[in-house]
Amino acid sequence: MADTQVLDAIIVGAGFAGMYTLHRMREAGFNARVFEAGDNVGGTWYWNRYPGARCDVESMEYSYSFDADLQQNWEWSERYATQPEILSYANHVADRFDLRRDISFNTRVTALKYQEANKRWLVTTDKNERVSTRFCIMATGCLSSINQPAFEGLENFGGETYHTGRWPHEEVNFSGKTVGIIGTGSSAIQSIPLIAENAKHLTVFQRTPNFSIPAHNQDLDPAFIEEIKSDYENFRSENRQMFGGFGARRAAYEDSVWDADNDKRHARFEERWSLGGLGFLRSFGDLSQSIEANDIAAEFVREKIREIVDDPAVAETLCPEGVIGCKRLCVDTNYYATFNRENVQLIDIKNEPIETLTEAGLVTGGVEYQFDAIIFATGFDAMTGSLQRINIEGRSGLTLKEKWAAGPRTYLGLSISDFPNLFTISGPGSPSVLSNMIVTIEQHVNWIMDCLVFMRDEALTTIEAEPQAEEGWVNQGNELANMTLMPKCNSWYLGANVPGKPRIFMPYVGGIPLYFETCERVAANRYEGFAFSAKA
Repeated sequence: MADTQVLDAIIVGAGFAGMYTLHRMREAGFNARVFEAGDNVGGTWYWNRYPGARCDVESMEYSYSFDADLQQNWEWSERYATQPEILSYANHVADRFDLRRDISFNTRVTALKYQEANKRWLVTTDKNERVSTRFCIMATGCLSSINQPAFEGLENFGGETYHTGRWPHEEVNFSGKTVGIIGTGSSAIQSIPLIAENAKHLTVFQRTPNFSIPAHNQDLDPAFIEEIKSDYENFRSENRQMFGGFGARRAAYEDSVWDADNDKRHARFEERWSLGGLGFLRSFGDLSQSIEANDIAAEFVREKIREIVDDPAVAETLCPEGVIGCKRLCVDTNYYATFNRENVQLIDIKNEPIETLTEAGLVTGGVEYQFDAIIFATGFDAMTGSLQRINIEGRSGLTLKEKWAAGPRTYLGLSISDFPNLFTISGPGSPSVLSNMIVTIEQHVNWIMDCLVFMRDEALTTIEAEPQAEEGWVNQGNELANMTLMPKCNSWYLGANVPGKPRIFMPYVGGIPLYFETCERVAANRYEGFAFSAKA
């Protein structure tokens, strides 16, 4: 049996959340260690290396704000940073703050077991390590546990297979090859144009079309960079007042669709389409509340698809039905235009699902399609998948899987009743994937660290969410979500992409300002809604 290491805290994951947590732990004088399954830092930007992978939040906003020199010294090259550039940034941060000496790479945490007798967690890893720790900080990420559908005959396929969420670290060359890609979510929408340029032929298998807005990506103007850097503190502050924590320098309109005539509506949508990016949903203030208003915006995008795609039948197949924005809005470069290429074919599998994989390819609608390579762009078991892959056992032997059998339940998205001294960063019940993740991460980590320092100063041993506070937070989250159109479609926000996963709207939809204000009030009232135990 391995010796048991004793720590103040363990941190699971070395993405942006885990790195910042480690940095703050050191500053506060806590003895902490990070466990990371990969061989380097970066989290989702370490794993997601598929062609075209880039952030959908602008790079001047998608970065840490905690260190003024770091902000000033790092140079972003494009409006929307690519995966390699973001990973380079993560490595720069790790080097700058000497983080790697407290990170165990190539190490997966397999189990966390709360021990009531000493009020500590026993942590085990796949390297047969054992750690006794007071606090567990779960920085496991929202989009890090891939969803790999159990296609019949998967083991029969004789060609190459890839998943966009676990792309090889070396370059993949599809030149001269016939390629099939399953899925048309964000990773597919980003990768399809580049794969089409490289492959001999690309066949896209689409079950559900998605709304996508052009990125209009470009090199950053040095004058724009200087403008932001000269006032970075206020820029960050303004973003924290925005619903999603980004877009403060991009106009957000609050007027109603019904306050405008057809010409004004069209002009406004054209303006936002030309600007590009996620801000399209801020064309009018009622697009996320009114189905009638949303229909107008959705039809505008469908008309754009019909204008771009030459074949009317293909265009209609690419046109999404229903609500724009109830699924994560995609941001693309030349996605729809790619279907005008002679070497690209679209297959609709909504009514004729994939039947089986064969040695040569796959079968749908009774037709076999043969490929040299198949790509699974089938997304993630979002928000809860990475947590539930670990055997987490709380008070009285209750497992997290049992606790969340009917859907995830947290208080503030930070804490779970019956799981003392365990914190989740950007977990279910927090703004998380509806926000600029780094803004949310910094707020979460700062709140947790203030709490741990409070506990140290007050000689408190454990903290956990009170059941009634957790119940109230879950109810509030559901009420806010039901005031919007976001639960109106089958999205990964609801877990609808994973068979058997409970259907519950997981992110907090009240927005960054309201969420931050709530967390500040809870802390100011000596952490109301939390139960503490004092040292014996």
